[in-house]
Amino acid sequence: MSELPQERRLVTAVPGPRSQELMARKSAAVADGVGVTLPVFVRRSAGGIVEDVDGNRLIDFGSGIAVTSVGNSAPAVVRRATEQLADFTHTCFMITPYEGYLEVAEQLNALTPGDHAKKSALFNSGAEAVENAVKIARAHTKRPAVVVFDHGYHGRTNLTMALTAKNMPYKEGFGPFAPEVYRVPLAYGFRWLTGPEHAAEEAAAQAIDMITKQIGAEHVAAIVIEPIAGEGGFIVPEKGFLPRMAQFAKDNGIVFVADEIQTGFCRTGQWFACEDEGVVPDLITTAKGIAGGLPLAAVTGRAEIMDAAHSGGLGGTYGGNPVACAAALGAIETMKELDLAARARRIGEVMTPRLRALQEKYPAIGEVRGRGAMIAVELVRPGGTEPDPALTAKVAKACHANGLVVLTCGTYGNVLRFLPPLVIGEDLLNEGLDIIEEAFAAA
Repeated sequence: MSELPQERRLVTAVPGPRSQELMARKSAAVADGVGVTLPVFVRRSAGGIVEDVDGNRLIDFGSGIAVTSVGNSAPAVVRRATEQLADFTHTCFMITPYEGYLEVAEQLNALTPGDHAKKSALFNSGAEAVENAVKIARAHTKRPAVVVFDHGYHGRTNLTMALTAKNMPYKEGFGPFAPEVYRVPLAYGFRWLTGPEHAAEEAAAQAIDMITKQIGAEHVAAIVIEPIAGEGGFIVPEKGFLPRMAQFAKDNGIVFVADEIQTGFCRTGQWFACEDEGVVPDLITTAKGIAGGLPLAAVTGRAEIMDAAHSGGLGGTYGGNPVACAAALGAIETMKELDLAARARRIGEVMTPRLRALQEKYPAIGEVRGRGAMIAVELVRPGGTEPDPALTAKVAKACHANGLVVLTCGTYGNVLRFLPPLVIGEDLLNEGLDIIEEAFAAA
């Protein structure tokens, strides 16, 4: 593996001529529905740097949407995946199984919250994991209904589109959607009408009242929630909300599912975000950061719930692919050896004060929020909470042009989200923050 210098370098405009040529080929060959945030084509990537085909080196505050938390081309991931490639690439675990799948399941059973007996099943994508969690919950409870939350995102399959709150671009024109999905309020403090100090209690009371009155708790198979809402805007529910909903689920025989696809694997400063308030979910879905960039996902949970599905009821041709499993073992090895949960906390300690200082200077920054290396700023018209997606897009574009990969999100398209690799150097982290500051100054 060639060493990639960990320094930003701009040798052309962004995107450069070679990337523009490739974008023209993309337009001709790839369906228009597959969009691109930053039209630079990548040649190689490592640590906190992405190098494009024009030779530009960009600082990475995106991690492929929280996927390459251990860095791109992490040595343990590359080593284990390469060794597995040389042995065999696929057999299908449901036909002739292999040990790597077992090792990943054992690691997940040990790492996820709770000391109860657990089992896991492996899949390909986050959406597939969520869909299977619902299947398992329905098999266990013999109930049909699924409860989700405002601003939630859970995937792009038909069922997970129904679970997802935001219409455009995820749901527009793709209905009808799966039935028996019900949406309730989230304790979104920044936008809670009576103030953040009341959000947890009032949102939980409203959600429970809606479930009880409109659905009937006895009909609910699962409550599915992101401990921090990702695509919805990195919304951290106000303290007390998650434990209250988890307790309600327990009291009513409902399977409580933590969707940790974006928040899991050290991203928020703990192995899993639900640990922040001591919440122990019945089922937990994981993907993204699990395998250092290779496609893998999982459902892990209480053994008696996981075993509710009949033999042959779970699986898939590629689920738990041996190369992806090897990569996952390399990623988990890296997280443990480098203590990336602590590194995520340090990233938060560096980023949050600087972003809050920017908030003092620029009233368009309505809120700085997040935990660990999952940080965001919500942009609004000064003096209120009216979303400002135009300013958000402008700041993001300025960052891109100056060699920093940033992402936007939020129900209203007005949130800048930052997901740097957990192995990023502190010099690059601060340089990226300098670029963000320059972008706000120019806006």
